[in-house]
Amino acid sequence: MSTNAADTTRSADLVTDDRVEGRLYTDPEIFEEEMQKIFYKSWVWVAHESEIPQAGSFKTTFVGQQPVIVVRDRKGNFNTLLNRCRHRGATVCDQPNGKANGFTCPYHNWSYGLDGKLRGVPYPEGYEDILDKADFPLGKLRTESYLGMIWATFNADAEPLEDFLGDAKLWMERFFKQTNGYPTKVIGTHKFRFNGNWKIQLENTTDGYHFPMVHKSWMTSVDEETADMMSFMNDPEAVTHNLGNGHSVAIMATAHMDLDIDDGTEEIQPRFHHLVEQLESDGYSEAEIRRMMRSMHGCGFNLNTFPNVAMSSAFFRVLIPISVNETEIWHMALGMEGGPEYVNQERLRIHEHFQGPFGFGSPDDAEGWDRVQIGAGADPAMPIMVNRGLNREVTSPEGWPTSHVTDETGMREAYAQWKKMMSAEDEK
Repeated sequence: MSTNAADTTRSADLVTDDRVEGRLYTDPEIFEEEMQKIFYKSWVWVAHESEIPQAGSFKTTFVGQQPVIVVRDRKGNFNTLLNRCRHRGATVCDQPNGKANGFTCPYHNWSYGLDGKLRGVPYPEGYEDILDKADFPLGKLRTESYLGMIWATFNADAEPLEDFLGDAKLWMERFFKQTNGYPTKVIGTHKFRFNGNWKIQLENTTDGYHFPMVHKSWMTSVDEETADMMSFMNDPEAVTHNLGNGHSVAIMATAHMDLDIDDGTEEIQPRFHHLVEQLESDGYSEAEIRRMMRSMHGCGFNLNTFPNVAMSSAFFRVLIPISVNETEIWHMALGMEGGPEYVNQERLRIHEHFQGPFGFGSPDDAEGWDRVQIGAGADPAMPIMVNRGLNREVTSPEGWPTSHVTDETGMREAYAQWKKMMSAEDEK
């Protein structure tokens, strides 16, 4: 955004209680400020423990625009290492995932251990008395995990992860009940980019208002039982809670809000009868089978955690900001580690039906996100409205600001956290 004498408006002042200026999607200077004040100051989700199961297992990803390696070392610790050689700055790993004994820069072969320490320098002659390997490890981010979810931050002074997650932890616990007592594992990842700002996607995860309009094709492609389960527009118990710290949860399928609660009246969908028969023949109990079938679509809600990951029904949705007008999305399907693989495969097929490249859901979402970016660019000063439900927001018994799932309670909380972090004084 402009910083000349004629326009000294701070980015944070472009957000009010019920609207934000469209330039939050289009201004490259605001985007750069977000990287510094949000993505490099906050906890950013980087991996699930199942993605790096053994010593040497790693994945590469980004924290903001910074490339990182998330790796499990030989002591079982999770390290998030800056993917940048300390010699000339080249990335030391270009594989999306794998297993390694360490990382070696392909440019001059400086080599690093799983803990990031510099282990070797080829042809060390010329470095006598001017290079101490202990002074040149890979950059390391502070890393913490909760319920198998791994976050990292550049900010050594950030509050403990569990404090940052706050009341979102209850909903994380409920989310992971969908794997029915088995450890959760990532069983597939679909990555794509859309031509829009990262906040457009951040808003979408708890936006129940768009669902019956944007996802008409998906609603007509599924069986009647699934469509009924997602018919929440007039359900007074379908609500969105503001959980604080930018987090929110949108409850859509209220009967599946807590999978431990089962009144026994819900019938198993006919589409899963073949799985029931196979599970019975494999010796699973009636209770185990019922629990697996009730959780086939995941939990009954979308949990949005600020700024970059959602635990959404049956998958993780990760956003990675590429530029002010481009964002990469990772949709990660989930299954049961040690559970019946044919059930995991059915969960993957359900995921593909909505989230896959030929699915009925995500392509429609991405079209909408692209259109928002185009419209915002046409008039960046025109406000983006986030006022739906403001007049009917109440406080839940837990103390959470709450409104209907079609309301914009979650967006307002995300922007409140955005405003708080962007209001921080610039570092000198």
